[in-house]
Amino acid sequence: MRNLEIAAIFNQVADLLEIQGANPFRVRAYRRAALNIEGLTDSIEIVAGQGVVRNIPGIGEDLANKIQEYLQTGKMEFHEQLKREIPVGLAKMVEIPSVGPKTAKLIYDQFRIQTIEDLEALCQTDKLLSVPGFKKKTIDNILRGIEIHRRRKGNYLLGRTLPIATGICRYMEPHAERVAYGGSLRRMKEIVHDVDILAASSDPEKAMKAFLSMPLIDAVLAQGPTKASVRVQDDLQIDLRVIEPKSWGAAMHYFTGSKAHNIRMRERAIKMGLKLNEYGLFDADDKSVAGVREEEIFEKLGLPFIPPVLREDQGEIEAAAEGTLPNLVELQDICGDLHMHTSWSDGSYSTEEMIEAARQRGYKYVAITDHSKSLGVAGGLSEDDLLRHVEEIRTLDAKYSDIRVLAGSEVDIRQDGTLDYSDELLGKLDFVVASVHTGFKQDRATLTGRVVRAMQNPYVRVIGHPTGRLLGDRDPYDLDFDQVMKEAARTRTCLEVNANFHRLDLSDVHCRKACDMGVHVIISTDSHNYDDLLNLPYGVATAQRGWIEKDRVLNARPVEEMLAFKKK
Repeated sequence: MRNLEIAAIFNQVADLLEIQGANPFRVRAYRRAALNIEGLTDSIEIVAGQGVVRNIPGIGEDLANKIQEYLQTGKMEFHEQLKREIPVGLAKMVEIPSVGPKTAKLIYDQFRIQTIEDLEALCQTDKLLSVPGFKKKTIDNILRGIEIHRRRKGNYLLGRTLPIATGICRYMEPHAERVAYGGSLRRMKEIVHDVDILAASSDPEKAMKAFLSMPLIDAVLAQGPTKASVRVQDDLQIDLRVIEPKSWGAAMHYFTGSKAHNIRMRERAIKMGLKLNEYGLFDADDKSVAGVREEEIFEKLGLPFIPPVLREDQGEIEAAAEGTLPNLVELQDICGDLHMHTSWSDGSYSTEEMIEAARQRGYKYVAITDHSKSLGVAGGLSEDDLLRHVEEIRTLDAKYSDIRVLAGSEVDIRQDGTLDYSDELLGKLDFVVASVHTGFKQDRATLTGRVVRAMQNPYVRVIGHPTGRLLGDRDPYDLDFDQVMKEAARTRTCLEVNANFHRLDLSDVHCRKACDMGVHVIISTDSHNYDDLLNLPYGVATAQRGWIEKDRVLNARPVEEMLAFKKK
């Protein structure tokens, strides 16, 4: 639990430093440290006890000392000092998408805004137009950001919530016979609203005491002999239910949901003269016929086990009854990552360092796909730089016998639908990802036309993050997905399931549509550093929720077979 606490503090320190206008490298150092600590498999206390905190990537002497200070005293003086120096109103404004530290400071210095409601009221007047550089469009963007901020409240990203739930389960394991998380988190939904933890224990008091003494808790909302609710960082609610071991399987099924799936399962049980609830499956005489194992609930109802990711009442019960459940792609099926960046553009590490990280994950191949020239903000490569980069990749590919290294590029789809490099240059690459990075607000027909035109290029293998969404921050592009999917199937162009948990793009809904329309996908991480490689499970889970099978995933194939998947 200390891992999550320290990561949260480092992220807040980064926010506060950004408000102060600190060196961007210093800000990024705190963010990177937070990400690496959050992803640790061991407790930071164990790591510190072994004296190897500085072995964590991104942790130097200064941050190591701050970690030790927190472990010894329960606080970090530098963090406390920043909180004293930064007005609350200023810190609140930076939480709003489209309001950066400089904008927030300009507004605060002139109007002393204390709350987001104050800022919204200010935007309803003409007063902000007196601030240098502010125009009507600036104010509209702030109002749109406030709307997004409110919509995001109570909505937690899968990739932020899962590590917290996993940490709580590990913490609880010594205090119960079995512990697991359920709910929408177990179904791997992209956004969750709270976390359900189940603990099977013959000593509920012991389990409850352990849960309520977790160091991560900000407030206890409710508690009883077998139920409790607490609030942790960012107001995330965690609910604990302690159950008898004999009801473990039934409770896991019930508390995993979804509600619609559970209703359908109860209806099936009733038709068979049975009763299904969180305590078990019972016959007409209230005798338990199943409940210890989740699998036996399905067995007694005449169904194969339905994976949690499918339990949304979207036809999974019918498919199970008919024996046509999809053979879902699995994490271990992924042979390589076909979208990653290096320090040649906006990545954090060299080409060789990213290859080594991929080797450590057991990949058989990777495509190095740095940005193309027009994306200046991401350090896109000129034609000459790309050719030099390709030469480096070819040299590194020859160096390794256990991983194939492909030369690629993430090429911008320009606003007229043309690509950032000539066909002659694209022909020198092994793998081309084409993506929209600009002109998001074009009309539906124009945006759709851009993507369709890109798919018609013979060198484009995949459309990267096809809808452009950033969960909680940016809505998807307005695309005609029927037209996009038809053209993807016709041209044999894959669509990406971007595993970055801020994107998860394609969504599960679009994955299901791709599945129905015969479109192939790739599941890739769009990695810009080592840690991004860890996002792959989120992409796989999203594809699973969309009923994607292994044979529809291009990078679940051996490299030669993958490369032989030619466009028409």
